Amino acid sequence: MNEILFFGLNQNPILIKNESNIITKPIQFKFENENENENEKQIKQISTGYFSTIFLFENGKAIEYLNENENDSNQNPSKIEFENIQKVTVGHDNEAILTIEGNVFAKGFNINQKNPNEFINISSLIEDINDRIIKDIVSGAYSIYLLTSNQNVYGIGLNEYGQLGFDSKTL
Repeated sequence: MNEILFFGLNQNPILIKNESNIITKPIQFKFENENENENEKQIKQISTGYFSTIFLFENGKAIEYLNENENDSNQNPSKIEFENIQKVTVGHDNEAILTIEGNVFAKGFNINQKNPNEFINISSLIEDINDRIIKDIVSGAYSIYLLTSNQNVYGIGLNEYGQLGFDSKTL
């Protein structure tokens, strides 16, 4: 069983326990699943934002805790339906997943306004087919950045303050 200690502001309350305001002692995550071997539950990476936290395991699978209902103190994790995940990143209003094959799937209102809870392949949106293999990803508050195998950087999301590098406020 993996155990994670969480410190920080639990304002709404979010994710873990129904305790408002500042958490003064750590909260422990416990992952218990009788159907998995202990070595399949080794945590590789954690990424968190305002609305969600994603845990990536060494076996390339991930689970997320969502803050869908501020009044629900019994948040349960849900499996992310991708295999061979290399990295996850969470911003304020987005999530992105990088697969071992170099594809990036992302969701969020600032990524897909029509269906913000649906992952879309944002690496396939890059016009230059030679740049579609993604090596690294990172989330900003309202945007996601992709580093390609050709050392080019792409951004997607909101640009209200020019964070995507051009002078426009459109999505």
